[in-house]
Formats: sequence, C-alpha cells, structure tokens
Amino acid sequence: MRAALLLGLFLSLCGCATDGGHVSDSIDALMRDYTGEVPGAAVLVLRDGRALVRRGYGLAELEAGTPVTPQTHFRLASVSKQFTAAAVLLLVAEGKLGLDQPARRWLPALPPAADAITLRHLLTHTSGLLDYEDLMDPADARQVRDADVLRLLQAEDRTYFPPGSAYRYSNSGYALLALIVERASGRRYADFLRERIFVPLGMNAVAYEAGISDVPHRAYGYSERGGRWVRTDQSPTSAALGDGGIYASIDDLARWDAALYDERLLPRALLEQAFAPATPTDDPEVAYGFGWRITGETVWHSGETIGFRNVLVRYPQRRLTVAVLTNRDDPEPYALAKRIAALAIGARE
Repeated sequence: MRAALLLGLFLSLCGCATDGGHVSDSIDALMRDYTGEVPGAAVLVLRDGRALVRRGYGLAELEAGTPVTPQTHFRLASVSKQFTAAAVLLLVAEGKLGLDQPARRWLPALPPAADAITLRHLLTHTSGLLDYEDLMDPADARQVRDADVLRLLQAEDRTYFPPGSAYRYSNSGYALLALIVERASGRRYADFLRERIFVPLGMNAVAYEAGISDVPHRAYGYSERGGRWVRTDQSPTSAALGDGGIYASIDDLARWDAALYDERLLPRALLEQAFAPATPTDDPEVAYGFGWRITGETVWHSGETIGFRNVLVRYPQRRLTVAVLTNRDDPEPYALAKRIAALAIGARE
C-alpha cells in the first residue's frame, strides 16, 4: 500500500500519471510551436487533484537560454483578477467589506458620477467606469500604478452608463478594488495577497513591484517583429496590480486550484458567489461572476498583456483544470486549452 501511494505521488509530481501517456504525447504535438529556442509555455492538466501533465516548453528568457519549467513565473495579466476578487471576499467574510457598499465609502476622491457604484459592480464589470488606459497621457512613458488609476478617474465626472445597467470589461474597476483592499485591511495590497493567500496556500506567486519585490524563475515577455523575437516585457500599464500584476507558475496555480474545492481559503457560500453568473457579457455564451468567466460547465479567465498570453480553465464537476501560460504576444491560448481539456476528457471516457 505504501509503495502504491509513493508511486502515485511520484507520478503526480512528474506529470506522467499512468493513464496520461497518450494525452501527454498529444499535448506535446499541440505545443510544437512553443518548443525550441523560442518564447515558451507552461502547461498544467489537473484531474482529481493530480497532475496528469505538468511541463514546460521553450524558453523563459531567450537571451540567457533559460528553459521554461513548472516553476517558471509568468505575468498572469487578467488571470490576476480572480485573486483580487478573492482578496475582497476574504474581507467580506471578516465583515470588513460589504459587496453592496458604495466604492466612494473607501475611495471618496471618486467623482460624484461614481456615487452609485458598489463593490459588486466593480467585481462584475458593471460599474460603467471609464477605461484608465484611455485617460493616460500617451506622451508619458511612466508606469501607471493602482493609485494613479484613481487619480485619472477622479478628474472625470462621468461614466459610460448608469452603474448596474450594463456590462463593460473594466481594468479600472479591479485597480480600484486593490486600493479598497488596502484601505479596508490596513495592509499594502501586495503584502495582503502574500500574507492571506499566497503563503497560506504554499504559493510562490508575487504581486510584482519593481524595486520592491523580485520574481523567482521569471519569464520575460516577447513579441514577434519582422520574423524575430523582441523582448516586450513591460508597458506603461504593467505596474497596476489589481487588474493584472501577479506573477505565478503552474505549480502555484495547482495549489490555488485545490483551494477552490474546499473552504481552506473562503467559505463555501462566497466561493459559490464568485463562480455564479452575476451578469451577461458582450459574448452571449459567457457570463461573469467575481473575477471569473462562466461558459457552460467551465469557469475560466484569460490574461493578455504585452509579451504574455495566458488562460486558466476549470471544469469543477469533472475535477479537471487546464492552465496554459505563455511569454509571447500571440496567439491567445484559450482555444488551445480547450483542445487540451478535450484530450483529457476523452482519455477518461
């Protein structure tokens, strides 16, 4: 019995479970374009809490020839939003925040047009807030942080629509949520994530702040220009944390995924709210919860920023999860992750 358990643990950790050989070979074929001396990818397939596939492809840093491994940290971009939502829900569970509290209770500098905006509106992209990217000075190359987002918005006494009346994806809303977490908890946002989510779950993830924190085993972002790969790792929006500033590995995401099946992090009732379709979106097949998109049996989120394209897709009823993290500007890997999931589902059936 002990030998069998040790074998199962070894197979889980190395990503070579006994029923996954054919799936692994098929995934290798799908990942051919990420293999070799090119910007790479990390792929995770979890089934029943075990790693069916856990491997890296290509390079995390072209200049140094550093390979991608399961420990390589990619900038998650908007996959970060589920962590911001979880931080809010942790404070809701403690009675320090309320989902229907006005955002201006915590951020009084917001203009009067934001009076009716609640935390629930921010979580579900129904606030109508202006996109901060459209308010930035294109001649100013300095990076915008979450506090700068508030400064940009407070000068604009208007919204796209009355709060709660429509859906429009909003990076502004999640940057403000990071500030609200700071004010309600009395902790810097990056510290709150580390102390309340990352460390308790055994994650090495980082809400990255240049000059303050370091990213272990860091992947750098690239874009193809004129037939060659050029490093495009940072942009003026790369320093905002609440909407997309977390770096994590597939090993981190495996620990995160496990915590979403039980109450080690959040009460079941709040987890169910996060995964519930709170609002329709601009895609008739997709609803939005709190930091999660909902499509059929899946809850998922993609992340796109300069030099990185990522996706995390969960099939909770099947106990199946697929993550694809890449350090290149194109292509978007959602369709690839769904193909990988189909292989895993087909192998079981």
